Amino acid sequence: MSRLSSCDPDNMTPAQKAVYDKIASGPRGSVRGPFAKLLVNPAVADGVQAMGATLRFGGTLPANLRELAILVTARHWTSQYEWYAHAPIALEGGLAESIMEAIKQRRRPSFVDPNEAVVYEFCNELHEKRDISDETYDWALENLGESGIAELIGLCGHYTLISMTLNVGQVELPEGEELPLKP
Repeated sequence: MSRLSSCDPDNMTPAQKAVYDKIASGPRGSVRGPFAKLLVNPAVADGVQAMGATLRFGGTLPANLRELAILVTARHWTSQYEWYAHAPIALEGGLAESIMEAIKQRRRPSFVDPNEAVVYEFCNELHEKRDISDETYDWALENLGESGIAELIGLCGHYTLISMTLNVGQVELPEGEELPLKP
């Protein structure tokens, strides 16, 4: 059973239609998942989609690091749809399947790339402890700079909001797809 209505494009308010058209004509190419649910409040949907577009399509972190942060967040929230949507993007972006599998199993992955290690530790620590130790902060600063740290904070926060929306809205995977994450 799905919660939060998904707006029918033929029966939207003008504000909903404007945000719907902005999302559909942008880099995402369609309105699905969390955005279909957030359109019940078009101002919120617009703000969330703008932040997501900035982080996903305008950020400075390479795809493997960005998607690693997203998958760590999806795993933290056991957000089935988020994992389903971003696992293929992560693979395409160069994240090793072995890293993804370890995260799925709630195990610390083995890393070859030190930047992937720092992103994993930073995001995992932020979700688990709600803060970052000085040691982790210094490690991230040395490898990613302040701009990279700000982007990681943004990714964790944004994809927490997305994961919460997907979970509360009970957004289901396409028919025939198995849930990728165990509770």
